[in-house]
Amino acid sequence: MQSDDERAICQKYAGRIQAYGLRHLRDRSAAQDLVQLVLLSVLQALRAERVEDPTRLDAYVLGTCRNAVMDMRRGDARQRRLAEQSGAGLPAGYEPAWLEVDRARLEQCLRGLESRDRAVVLQTFLEDRDADEIGRTLNLTAGNVRVIRHRALARLQACVEGAAA
Repeated sequence: MQSDDERAICQKYAGRIQAYGLRHLRDRSAAQDLVQLVLLSVLQALRAERVEDPTRLDAYVLGTCRNAVMDMRRGDARQRRLAEQSGAGLPAGYEPAWLEVDRARLEQCLRGLESRDRAVVLQTFLEDRDADEIGRTLNLTAGNVRVIRHRALARLQACVEGAAA
C-alpha cells in the first residue's frame, strides 16, 4: 500500500471515527485516541492483507471502531475497579508526615525535571488543575498528561529518596 493511499484513507475516515468516538465515549480526548487507535489498526490490517474485501472498508472501519470502544470501556471500568479496591485499604484522613519531608531536596529534584514534566506536576498539585485543563494549556491529550505526571512523580520519588540525583 502506498503512503498516498494511506494518507487518503486517514483523511477520509478520521472525521467519521472521531464523530463515532464522541458519540459513544462522550470525551474529546478519548475520541482522539480512538481515531489514532482505529486508523493504526486499519492501516496495519491493510498492509498485512487481513481485510477480506477492501471495497467494504467502511464496514471494516466501523467494526474496528466498535471493538476499540468496547476495549476502551472495559479498560476504564477495570481502572475504576482497581482504584476503588486500592482506595478501600487506605485509612480515612491519612496525612503524610510533612515534617519529615526534605523540602530543599524536593525543590532540587523538581528543578531537575524536564520543563514539561515540572509544569504538569506543578499545575496538578499547586494549581489543583485536572488532566484536561493541563492538556489544553500544554497542547496535550489528557491521557498524555496522566502518563507524563505518573512518570514525573516516579522520578521525583526516586530523586527525593536518593536513588537518583
